[in-house]
Amino acid sequence: MKYHLRQALLAMRGNVTATLATLMTMTLTLLMLGFVLLLTLNVNRTIEQLEGQVEVAAFLAGDAQDESLLAQARAIPQVRDARLVTSTQVLTEMTQDSPFARDAAALVGNPYPDTLRLRVSRVEDTRTVAAQVAALPGVDDVEYGAGYVDTTVRTLSAVRLAGYLLVGLLLLGTLFNILNAVRVAMYARRDEISVMRLLGATRGFIRMPHVLEGLIVGALAAALALAILTPAYLSLTQRVQQLAPVFPVVRDPGTLAPLLGGVACLGILIGLLGSVFATRRYLQELE
Repeated sequence: MKYHLRQALLAMRGNVTATLATLMTMTLTLLMLGFVLLLTLNVNRTIEQLEGQVEVAAFLAGDAQDESLLAQARAIPQVRDARLVTSTQVLTEMTQDSPFARDAAALVGNPYPDTLRLRVSRVEDTRTVAAQVAALPGVDDVEYGAGYVDTTVRTLSAVRLAGYLLVGLLLLGTLFNILNAVRVAMYARRDEISVMRLLGATRGFIRMPHVLEGLIVGALAAALALAILTPAYLSLTQRVQQLAPVFPVVRDPGTLAPLLGGVACLGILIGLLGSVFATRRYLQELE
């Protein structure tokens, strides 16, 4: 193993330009991947908070069959919870926010209708549930904050999709860089490899230094990415908490550690797989 490790280090030093290019590309890719995953984690936390706050309010007609409508609303698959709020209860709630509402109601009567309040399983289902409830007989109007909810969902979904596409392209480019770096290193040692093959060296013996090279580059890229990403993220989230305390940023180590560890493992895995595929293909071309 010492021989293979020494040969891997010599190959990296002899092909320093390609090695540094691969290392930089992998580091940037892992930084982007970590950033997107952390962003997605915070986006999911925001969506969870939205799901706990967003309600679909269905205002019922005066002659509506309230209990029947409540049962139909609960039967909608996307509805997590549904409850009926009578006009008297609505007036009581409004009185807590505006004491003058009861005085106004005493003069003109209670203006608030019976209301169905529904919570959805996913915030993305809000529009669908609102449309289904609006189609029920006895429902006069439906309100769910369309301008706020729809815009927020579209924005968050677009951010996640763009991040995933960017990371996918970067990972693909990194894999090709590793393939090229290992291929160049093996081509530079083609005479030595030919002699080793004539002397009876196995394919595994020949490939091992280059596999270790890819593994080392992957491990270095993972370490550099985590060394940059972790303090940068913690500093950024601290500023966000100071400027916008209501924003649900994720900072607990129990949640961050598995995600960052996964990023590091992915970097090592990409380095290993890239070198394995490159050495296998090059040796097949020599045969």
